[in-house]
Amino acid sequence: MPKRFLIIMNPNSGMKRANRLLTDIVSVFNRAGYFTSVMVTDKRGAGKSYAKEYASQFDALVAIGGDGTFNEVVSGLIESGVNIPVGYIPSGSTNDFASGIGLSKNILKAAKDITNEHIIDVDVGSFNGRVFTYVASFGAFTEASYQTAQSLKNSLGHLAYVLEGIKDVPSIMRSERLKIVTDKKVYEGDFIFGAISNSTSLGGLLKINKKYVDISDGELEILLIRKPSVPIDYAQIIYALNSGEYAKCPQICFSSAKNIEIISDKKINWTLDGELECAKEKNEVKNISHAVQIFIP
Repeated sequence: MPKRFLIIMNPNSGMKRANRLLTDIVSVFNRAGYFTSVMVTDKRGAGKSYAKEYASQFDALVAIGGDGTFNEVVSGLIESGVNIPVGYIPSGSTNDFASGIGLSKNILKAAKDITNEHIIDVDVGSFNGRVFTYVASFGAFTEASYQTAQSLKNSLGHLAYVLEGIKDVPSIMRSERLKIVTDKKVYEGDFIFGAISNSTSLGGLLKINKKYVDISDGELEILLIRKPSVPIDYAQIIYALNSGEYAKCPQICFSSAKNIEIISDKKINWTLDGELECAKEKNEVKNISHAVQIFIP
């Protein structure tokens, strides 16, 4: 009996490239011997609902869309309690998680890679119980991910994020006073940016040195940028981010941890895989080790 794949597709992701190729994608799986069903999302959260409800009826799930769609599918699968692998055909505007694990940007190539059935176990994060697959972040430029209109993302792709980020430049000067407690270190102060991640690519604009990232090691990476006090601080921050030499910049805090507590004197906005999360004054972030199986090239 052939294996059964459920494709969960967001028809509005990116520049809608996958819509034109859906028949070809299904053909790739059919030729490889898979019985394929397709469900199309019509609202936010639909991907999670489909994955949670129908995972038990299939041998694998395949998400077609951006990182938000992939997040929904993974979240639904985890809540279902079913242990089956997930394929990801990235067709969004940025596709950070896909870039981080080396998935092809060519939609049909990404589909063919899934049929090779090379699977790895991947960690995910939990932010107050809500799953994120690759990053939880706050501060400079992060608002662009959820404030940019879908129509602009569809017409301009990743450039839309860049343009929205430029509009967000004044927020760089806005800092948040936080205390971050990990199982290794404690950080406290005024920060203009922070990311807790399991990826080498954040927002398509910031890269984390690959030597620090292992997506299956049971830990999340923490990158914090303190508020600059003099102009030279900006140059040092930019150099450190570009070179990956974080320890040489006093404005950057970088480490890895399994459990993280974030304390602030007010509620601030975070983004989880590009989607808005209204945090509390006290937040718990955890690594869920080997939470999901992913098809990779």
